[in-house]
Amino acid sequence: MPAFAQTGGEGQEVIEEVVTVGSRTKPRSVTESPVPVDVLNANDLAKSGSSDMLDLLKGAVPSFNVLDQPISDAASMIKPVNMRGLSSDSTLVLLNGKRRHRASVIAFQGGGLNDGAQGPDISVIPSIALKQVEVLRDGAAAQYGSDAIAGVMNFVLKDDAEGGSFEIKSGEFFEGDGQTTTIAGNYGMPMTDSGFLNLSFQSKTADDTSRSVQRPDAQEMIDAGNTAVPQPAQIWGSPKIDDDLTLFANFGIDLQDGSEIYAFGNYSSRMVDGGFYYRNPNGRGGVYTADGVRLVGALDGNAASCDAYRTEPLADGSDMVTSGLTADDNCFVFNKTIPGGYTPRFIGDITDTSITAGRRGDFSEGFMEGWGYDVSASVGRNEAHFGLNNTINPSFGPDSKRNFDTGAYIQLEKTLNFDVQKEFDYVSLAMGTEWRQESFQIIAGEGMSWQVGPLAEQGFNIGSHGFAGFSIDSAGTAERSNYALYVDAESQLTDNLLLGGALRYEDFDTFGDTANYKLVFNWQLNDNIAWRGSHSTGFRAPTLGQASVVNTQTSIVGGELTQAQTLPAPKLGEAELTPEESVNFATGLVVSAGDVELTVDAYYIEVEDRIALTDNKPTTAVQRAAMVAAGVPNPELIGQINYFANDFDTETTGLDVVATYGADLLGGATDFSLAYNWTKTKVNGGDATCGGAFLNDQGEICKAVRLERGLPEHRASFTMAQNWDKLSTFVRANFYGEYVGVHADWFGEQVGSAFTVDMEASYQATESVYLTAGASNLFDERGDKIDGSIVGDADNVLGGVYYETAPFGIGGGFYYLKASYEF
Repeated sequence: MPAFAQTGGEGQEVIEEVVTVGSRTKPRSVTESPVPVDVLNANDLAKSGSSDMLDLLKGAVPSFNVLDQPISDAASMIKPVNMRGLSSDSTLVLLNGKRRHRASVIAFQGGGLNDGAQGPDISVIPSIALKQVEVLRDGAAAQYGSDAIAGVMNFVLKDDAEGGSFEIKSGEFFEGDGQTTTIAGNYGMPMTDSGFLNLSFQSKTADDTSRSVQRPDAQEMIDAGNTAVPQPAQIWGSPKIDDDLTLFANFGIDLQDGSEIYAFGNYSSRMVDGGFYYRNPNGRGGVYTADGVRLVGALDGNAASCDAYRTEPLADGSDMVTSGLTADDNCFVFNKTIPGGYTPRFIGDITDTSITAGRRGDFSEGFMEGWGYDVSASVGRNEAHFGLNNTINPSFGPDSKRNFDTGAYIQLEKTLNFDVQKEFDYVSLAMGTEWRQESFQIIAGEGMSWQVGPLAEQGFNIGSHGFAGFSIDSAGTAERSNYALYVDAESQLTDNLLLGGALRYEDFDTFGDTANYKLVFNWQLNDNIAWRGSHSTGFRAPTLGQASVVNTQTSIVGGELTQAQTLPAPKLGEAELTPEESVNFATGLVVSAGDVELTVDAYYIEVEDRIALTDNKPTTAVQRAAMVAAGVPNPELIGQINYFANDFDTETTGLDVVATYGADLLGGATDFSLAYNWTKTKVNGGDATCGGAFLNDQGEICKAVRLERGLPEHRASFTMAQNWDKLSTFVRANFYGEYVGVHADWFGEQVGSAFTVDMEASYQATESVYLTAGASNLFDERGDKIDGSIVGDADNVLGGVYYETAPFGIGGGFYYLKASYEF
């Protein structure tokens, strides 16, 4: 849990937590910081059944939310996150204080809250490699640049020069699926007499899960005699993860002149295999049917020669018993080859690499004598290679493949930093410059994944169905660079009053420049109470992916599967993207009363011109003309489009409460932690609002509804940790307030609050061996069941059982065992 100190009972040393995030001048203790910072140490992070960093943080920081993303395109592979109700690319991620590159994946179906977001892949960072995580809950774009509107997360790697640990963890859901095995290790070694090399690895496999029942439409066809329908036809659950390997290294050596050279980096890769929507053989337009009748392709190109077979499909969807059709080699229906329908499988091969190297020390002579410096260079790369299996390119008819290589996205970032800092009598001053270059590359898929087959003119869809491959026309690389100048100053004006400010100027070669500022204070009112506050402006630059991506995805519109193509706004005659702009206000109290530490922080965040993916809509004549002028191939065959736009504004108001208490109880040391968050978001203007309606004109949940009520307004966690000589335990109760439960991005309702409970016990079997048993979601809470009566089906819709937007997931309880060896 968030903590101010390593607390304990009588006779135990209390060590104040020191953080580097939130100020570029010098490290400060958490209680002296003018902005709220949570510190999660390695022991905190280890207390979870999950080995996914996202789940570990969700259980520890109440303003941090992660939703499961079943059937969500690439969002199922790299799950987007939310802090303080804002999208995943509104939180800046640092590694050892240096900017972390973003992922290549764009969350086209990000659960409404993250639609179109492109944030970093936090899940690649293993807990065993970390010394601590610092979570700054305040806007900090004036200090760190773009993306720090909601806050900053700094992951600090272990720097031990000796010792290490090795652990094996295995667990599964109470349901009996999703078995997960994790093997991890850490080893520190000296490098000469004044340096270290700390190495970590993690290997993980996770089976997929299913919280599904048979779809009603599929069951009707089975009852009518179709024996080829899959059981179940569609799966709602977590994807299968194979070959998940992560390597991290952290290195540093102190030189004879008092300076230090350092380097750190990672290599990570994994394979993800997730489900998609079922294609019904009795009604899937563009594959099996057209305008309510059977879609029949004339292989000789003479469509009229097959008119006799264009009738209403049979009840079981087979269409194989109609006289003459089976034997007519010229007239083709997909029921001949796939009579039970099909459910595509979305495949992703994710590779993430990075390296940072630098030198820091103090100038010993010249006009900069006495100034500290830090110069560094970083390179980060994330590649997502996509595939789609068990599908077809309908326009190729009987010649279509079933498995496709659909192409790849690659995000590459290079960063140079030079920082200096000096302590004067009354002022601590830091300044620096940053240069960053980034690129977003689209690699074309294999030809048949995007090519137009001979049956396209007869009404058959084009491209690998469900996720069309990237065409040669959409392939290419978009690049941009920017530089920044910044200054950060803090002054301890009196023993009780700290004032600080930051100013940052940044210039991008695409959309121009921006300047932002920040003001902070910390006033120690008396020995026990301090008042702190901040005000800042900020920005989030549109990502290169949002500005240049071309993509085709399948979503639910009005209850029907619909394919839509995403195009850069200028190719549709729409405006270029501009940065989001933010204003942040925050104020709070820090209270220290004996063994009790308490912080209460209120905040307000206003974001203008938020970048979002527009709703799917048919192309207009003006847009089609712009597409032709931009060289978009076959615009007449594109049914629906969407694009990224500066679409709406939001206002976010919230309150964070964090409290800790340590004492001697029950014959051992006891720690209590309480964390509470209230966040409320209001959407203003743009296509996000629907005039107060629950659904938009496309039959989908209104975007404003999802942004304002998709996450619980109230979240809280209460933890009790007990430590004896050889035995330690903890129990954590998590509260989730009301939220809008959504199914298939199509319909939903307001659902009630819920509690989950996590519990763990660890026993020190020998001096080096620890055995642990635990359970997450001990009482198997799965959220509210889908109310199918909303759309006229009292049992289920599309095979789902629970609203998949439950903030604690739909998997239910998970138990695990862990053995660890420390040396």
